[in-house]
Amino acid sequence: MTGFRWTDSAVREALGVSRSGSVAGTVFTRIATDSRTLEAGDLFLALEGSSFDGHEYVDEAIAAGALGVVVHRPVDAPEAVLVYEVPDTLVALGQLARFRREHLPAQVVGITGSSGKTTTKEFLRAALGETLRVHANRGNYNNRIGVPLTLLEAPVDAQVIVSEMGTSGPGEIRALVEIGRPDVAILTTVAESHLDGLGSIEGVLREKLDIFHGLPETGTAIVGDEPALLAEAISSARPDALVVGTTDRADPDCRPRDVEVDEGGRFSFRWEGSEVTLPAPGRHMLQDALLALVAARTLGVSPESAVRGIAEMRPEGMRGEERKIGPTTLILDCYNANPQSTRAALDTLPLRAADGPRVAILGTMLELGQESDALHDRVLNYALSTGLDRVVATGDFAEAAPDRETERLIRARDPEEGWAEVRDLVARGGLVLLKASRGVALERLVPLVERELGEESA
Repeated sequence: MTGFRWTDSAVREALGVSRSGSVAGTVFTRIATDSRTLEAGDLFLALEGSSFDGHEYVDEAIAAGALGVVVHRPVDAPEAVLVYEVPDTLVALGQLARFRREHLPAQVVGITGSSGKTTTKEFLRAALGETLRVHANRGNYNNRIGVPLTLLEAPVDAQVIVSEMGTSGPGEIRALVEIGRPDVAILTTVAESHLDGLGSIEGVLREKLDIFHGLPETGTAIVGDEPALLAEAISSARPDALVVGTTDRADPDCRPRDVEVDEGGRFSFRWEGSEVTLPAPGRHMLQDALLALVAARTLGVSPESAVRGIAEMRPEGMRGEERKIGPTTLILDCYNANPQSTRAALDTLPLRAADGPRVAILGTMLELGQESDALHDRVLNYALSTGLDRVVATGDFAEAAPDRETERLIRARDPEEGWAEVRDLVARGGLVLLKASRGVALERLVPLVERELGEESA
């Protein structure tokens, strides 16, 4: 409803708190969790985490013009400022977002998966954008803070809200679904990820399948066809799900036609009579684009419009981002990593024409629990099987490397040492993939590469 307003009574209803100390006629402009960006008229919600406490900024928020504050412990506030005391401000954020969701006319698309969430989101935003007004989560807003903020920030005229839903432990997806209540739910894939919290790939599967919990009868479930484990599970968990991909497990009307790949590793195909060439290389891009196209069809967008949008999408930073530095192409795919996404990134290199060697610099894949050693070993074996000219093993990959004797493998103490080992090899051209989990910050090599190869080409 375009007439929705955050009145004092609406806030109290959402939070389930009694009416005491109300100021008649109070209407809040927005819900804010950051005192630095708060504007006069906002309601400030004091979140608390391991390294921050929003309660320390209540005075600052009031000075900036907050008309009310949501807190979980008593605070001093002027009489004119409304104070909503709740047991848990993180829970309160979710309550406010769910209340807002109930008053939004937009359809909500929830996306989860061990990899491909962000790329699928961006493909879907692009596929819908020519026809519908779309609001999507920014950055990595995919957790119990990010999903509520995505809903709270949605403009009143949004027709579709697209929200990634991530997890690192059991029950998190279900909690996010309870807040966002998707009309369309997409599960991209499952793989060994967040094993510290989820234990095994079977635990990952159970957690990810919760994206379909609470999906209305009129809702649509969409899943990728890889791995086979997922396709098998969905047949019993959600028999009406649309299975999307390139294998025989995919529904016939959810497969591409006439698939080709160019010398740059970019896939092209026919979709419901329209031709599309993807903007970035890799088979995983093909899968993510197909998921978005099926979702766009579900939401009533024509294939022609969806395909035009897909062709214009550009991957977000450090998710297959390409940088030409001197004669060499650097591929930044180091926003995050698990075994599946690392194999997918490695697969892109042999597909591409190159005017020099193909090199992968690999950094640790985090949060793999007790399986970490074995999974790093398997992925390293896979990397060496792809025919790359050099594989640089750092971090936990280096620990998996000692028993391998091949001149194509370089074991390095850190990424900087690894780069020094291959610099001369690629100085006159080539492809260099940087792949690691976010915590490794492998992108720190970029200034070094720019400085050294820039000097080389000058």
